Amino acid sequence: MEVGFVGLGAMGRPMAQHLQRAGHRLHLWARRPESVASFEGTGAVVHATPAELAAATDVAFTIVTTSEDVERVALGEGGFVEGARPGWVHVDMSTIAPGTTRRIAAALAVRGAAMLDAPVSGGSVAAEAGTVAMMVGGDAAVLERVRPLLATFSRAIVHVGDNGAGEVAKACNQMVMVAAIQACAEAMLLAQAHGVDAAKVREALMGGSASSRMLDVMGDRMIRRDFAAGIEARLHHKDFGILMDEAARLGTPLPVAAQVWQQLNALMSQGGAHDDTSGLLRVVERASGRGAD
Repeated sequence: MEVGFVGLGAMGRPMAQHLQRAGHRLHLWARRPESVASFEGTGAVVHATPAELAAATDVAFTIVTTSEDVERVALGEGGFVEGARPGWVHVDMSTIAPGTTRRIAAALAVRGAAMLDAPVSGGSVAAEAGTVAMMVGGDAAVLERVRPLLATFSRAIVHVGDNGAGEVAKACNQMVMVAAIQACAEAMLLAQAHGVDAAKVREALMGGSASSRMLDVMGDRMIRRDFAAGIEARLHHKDFGILMDEAARLGTPLPVAAQVWQQLNALMSQGGAHDDTSGLLRVVERASGRGAD
């Protein structure tokens, strides 16, 4: 197929490469020319605008940072909507507000095109391995049409519901995941306060009911004090901003998420925006007077 891709970052680049290796011809657009440099000589076509990309493709993927970024690519001047036609599909894998997804889907529907919100989980490691988990909102028949493309880099694809439902599921994913990271940080702090070996505590917990991927990965980073970015904390901060806005709009109490949101705010204010979210350990250490760095 003729497949478009916008967002060649840590996750997008390997996803695009998986599509290319599967035999699909890539069509690219990027705000920064250097972003597409690694695809030179591979047969990929670089377009001047998202509209040109849409006109040349059957399906186009986006994975960018903010709701505003996606809306600009899809509906802004020279955006997808200007090149969309009946049967064309936009698959957005970004983590954005459900309302933004619904607005884009409605605008594309006027042109006979469709949108799937299909945010992913697993980070850059899963993107490289082709094993991201995907939660999808939109028309089920459209999902089935593009499922072979998604399967080139996804290990699990779940249709959650109509447009916006995928983003709701991703917000739930982020709440559970980052709350678990915060719990790991507090457990490490408690072990420190007692003078107990935190590595041994983590080992013991991994053998019991507290075992989790976050304790495995983030707990290990905390023990090694390796706060170099896996996924930059600023991205989780952005995600929590979205879900807390949604909670306020819906009048939905999220007390644990609200506390984690404040810890992420503290991490940002302490200069940890570009560190891994395991840096939440340093927030609780500083609050306790035990900060080592």
